Amino acid sequence: MPVRIRLQRHGKKGKPFYWIVAADGRAKRDGRFLEKLGTYNPNTNPASIDLSVEDAVRWLENGAQPSETARRILSYKGVLMKHHLNVGVRKGAFTQEEAEKKFQAWLSEKEQKITQKAEGLEKAKAEARAKALEAEKEANAKRAQAAAEEEAPEEEAVEAAPEAAAAETAEAPAAEAEAPEAAAEEAPAEEGEEKEKE
Repeated sequence: MPVRIRLQRHGKKGKPFYWIVAADGRAKRDGRFLEKLGTYNPNTNPASIDLSVEDAVRWLENGAQPSETARRILSYKGVLMKHHLNVGVRKGAFTQEEAEKKFQAWLSEKEQKITQKAEGLEKAKAEARAKALEAEKEANAKRAQAAAEEEAPEEEAVEAAPEAAAAETAEAPAAEAEAPEAAAEEAPAEEGEEKEKE
């Protein structure tokens, strides 16, 4: 019976979630499986993978063949590295303790790369948020300035109208006051002319 290590699709439409399983190669993709080895969620960044390394190595040693995607996942999590080291131990190239040290060193290096990637993504998100905030502040300032410019001519027109009315009312009493004075000046002059005629 050919055993395959492959992905079984779960989740909803547009949001896939996968189980990593060891299954009979003749079974349906989402059908019966022999053992569930872990899960793979590509919806997060970086993708979250939960995998039982020991069980996956055991299946590889028993002849299971991984699919292309499953092979990439197994390589990413170090299953293929551990399998390779175990072959070296069986051949007598090095001891089990040396193999374990090499595997732990590889794992720590991989963890550092993953944390660096996650930190880089967080930094990029923070920078994008800061840029968006600055752009929003600039847009708000422009809107406020445009609104102030629109209100300024209206206020000048409103202020100019009462001042013009006040100026007109001030001019009207002054003109009225000047009119009696002019009439008074003319009246004595006329009286003086009449006296001369007499």
